[in-house]
Amino acid sequence: MKFGKVDRPELIDFTLPPDHPDTHPLLIKASNNSPLDVRVGLPKWTLPTTSLTKDELQYYSSQFNCIELNATFYRIFPSDTYEKWYDKTPEGFKFFPKMTNEVSHLRRLNEQVYPVVDRYLEVTSLLKEKLGTIFLQMHNNFDPKNWDRVVRFVEYWPKEFPLAMEFRHTDWFNDETVAQELYHLLEENQIANVLVDTAGRRDLMHMRLTNNEAFVRYVGANHPSDYPRLQDWVNRLSTWTTQGLGNIHFFVHQNLELESPLLSAHLIKQLNPALGSDLHIPATLNGPQKGLFD
Repeated sequence: MKFGKVDRPELIDFTLPPDHPDTHPLLIKASNNSPLDVRVGLPKWTLPTTSLTKDELQYYSSQFNCIELNATFYRIFPSDTYEKWYDKTPEGFKFFPKMTNEVSHLRRLNEQVYPVVDRYLEVTSLLKEKLGTIFLQMHNNFDPKNWDRVVRFVEYWPKEFPLAMEFRHTDWFNDETVAQELYHLLEENQIANVLVDTAGRRDLMHMRLTNNEAFVRYVGANHPSDYPRLQDWVNRLSTWTTQGLGNIHFFVHQNLELESPLLSAHLIKQLNPALGSDLHIPATLNGPQKGLFD
């Protein structure tokens, strides 16, 4: 992921901001007695240096319990593709697919997106119980002037499909009135507010949860600071779980994606004792750290 990339990451203050004041009350209200669901994954199951002879998705899903499925941003696949993905992955695995860019970037939530949404959901639903939260990432220049489009989209969205939304224009968060209206809309409709932790856009660390899901997209800087940054996330997620958080969906990116599996394995190793989870530690920490797909 190149979004938010900087040339001198050592100059960035990566300290996690304090929680938004409305996050704790939200977690108390949203808490329930369901078991904590913790998932850590990558944005794709192949890497540029992949040399596997075995099925890549099948192998990936033996190492991780989920995937942030970025491929669906670029096209809506045929129905048999989703059926194959379902069949190749084990019980309990989850896909978190990205909404097609025809909705978010090309048509920008205008009135023409709804047939596209219907078509997308028709085939995506073939993932059945392996379908996690779908996430919609808006273009950087999609600003609050488009508020009415956001409201109409949220009202149209079928509530049986969990949804997370990622807004990138600074005015969604720097204008307090706009931010509060957005948070309220998401909270009222049980939509997750995506948190993006990347070097060059610290303003996206709004730390405002809007439902019982922490949907985090973490972007490493290929720098030694990546590891203490992850420890800070372990501490924050641990705090949120004590406050009532029930779902952690954490996806690790890197500017050079080859290192993403290493960071993910490190994160899982820290999360397990902190949260009492028992996530499988990918092969990178069980042997020489050459990369998960070597």
